This record gives sequence, structure tokens and C-alpha cells, in this order.
Amino acid sequence: MAITAADVSKLRKMTGAGMMDCKKALQEADGDFDKAVEVIRKKGMVVAGKRADREASEGVVLSKVTGDAKKGALVVLNCETDFVAKNDSFVALAQSILDLGLEKGVKTLDELQVLELDGVPVKDVITEQIGIIGEKLELAAFEVIEAEKVVAYIHPGNKLATIVGFNKADVDDQMAKDVAMQVAAMAPIAVDRDSVPQDVIDKELEIGKELARNEGKPEEMLDRIAQGRLGKFFKESTLLEQAFIKDNKLSIKQYIQGADKELTVTGFKRYSLNN
Repeated sequence: MAITAADVSKLRKMTGAGMMDCKKALQEADGDFDKAVEVIRKKGMVVAGKRADREASEGVVLSKVTGDAKKGALVVLNCETDFVAKNDSFVALAQSILDLGLEKGVKTLDELQVLELDGVPVKDVITEQIGIIGEKLELAAFEVIEAEKVVAYIHPGNKLATIVGFNKADVDDQMAKDVAMQVAAMAPIAVDRDSVPQDVIDKELEIGKELARNEGKPEEMLDRIAQGRLGKFFKESTLLEQAFIKDNKLSIKQYIQGADKELTVTGFKRYSLNN
């Protein structure tokens, strides 16, 4: 049957595929739109298979909170090139997936993958876009935080984003943003020293002792020196003990508790494509 420009335009709106791909798909499907969509999807699978061994190290990292600020989520959608990462439609796809995850209240990447976006499972949407874009795409991460107040921060360029939870709802918006930016800039490994995993502490103590030993310090002093270096590690690597980037005379704990003695951070998530 004859394929009209209107048919091609309709399929393009349905799939986002290019004009020639849509025309070929309709011709192959003899004008059947459902079959044509399946043709485009299968093309995506073929391209995905060919690109499977490629590295998808570019992409976007986005974060967002719900309207009541009680929940925040962060999503990472990878691609192969910065050119694609900066494409408005690619960013919009990542945003729509993030919005969907927040709306449906899922908490894991696996749960997000099977949600339906415009009637198609997210994992299949990704596959379709691989065929359309011609690059390996990968939904690499989805993180969620729930708290009395959650704030999100996206660093300009969409390569780095954070979400931070607080134990109180009435946190000043600028203060909350400052803490989210602190997490982005300083990459803490935990909220405070009590939440640092024991294996990390053990490793830092061992490193501290080895450094002291290499400096020629007496064996009986190694443990004490290592403990001192561990204290420095906590100040540099845990959020509440880090020096506030806008005023290094204050720790983050001092900064936020200057407004409310009971205010604290309950958790955070950070993702960067650069480290």
C-alpha cells in the first residue's frame, strides 16, 4: 500500500524515529502502525546488540523532589558521546524517566525499568532509542531518599547531581541548597563518622600506620598516629564534619545547627559522570 507523508509523520510522533526509518518501517509493515512500531523496536535491539561492547561513559545525571519535598530521586542515563548527552530530546527522555519513577514511587533501578512510559516499559523505550540514536544507551542508576525535607541539586551541565534529606521540614531553602551543593563539591562518603563503614575505617587505619611506618616512626606510636590521621579523614570525608565551602571557619554541622540545634542530615545521594 502507498505510504503517505501523514503516515510517516504520525509514526514519527509515536516513536521519535527519523523520517526515513519511519517510512521504511511502514513499508515493511505494509502500513500497519503497530507492526511498524515493532519493526523500529527490533531495529533498536539489533543496534543494541552491536553496541553492547561499547563504553557509554557520557550522559546526564538529573535529580528532582516531589511537590511536598518529602521524597527525592536521582537518575543517570548514559550514552556514548557528549553530543548526544547535550541533545534536548535525550535530556527530556532522562527527565521523563525520572518523573515517572517519582510519580510511581519506585525505589530501585529494577522497578523503574519495568514501569511503562507511554505504554512501553522503560527498558524497551531505551532499546528503541538505541535504534533511533545509534549509540549504546544505559539507564545506569536510580537513587531515592525520603525524609521530612529533601532537596535536589543539579550542577550546570547535567553531569553531577545530588539529593539530600533533612530531619525537619522547615529547613531554610537556601541552607538546604547550600548543603546539597556541598555534597556535590566535596563528595563526602557518609553523613558523619558513625555512618562510615567499618571496612573503610579499618583500611584508613592500616594506611595511616603504613605511612607512619614508612616515615620511620616508632612501632609503638603507629596506632596513635593512625588514629590522628583517621580523625583528619573524618573531617575531610564526612558531610557534617567537612568545612563549609562558603565559610571554612564553620563545619556543615555548625552551619545548619546555627539555625536549629536539632537540625541534621539524614542521608544523601551523589552521582557524577566525572568521578
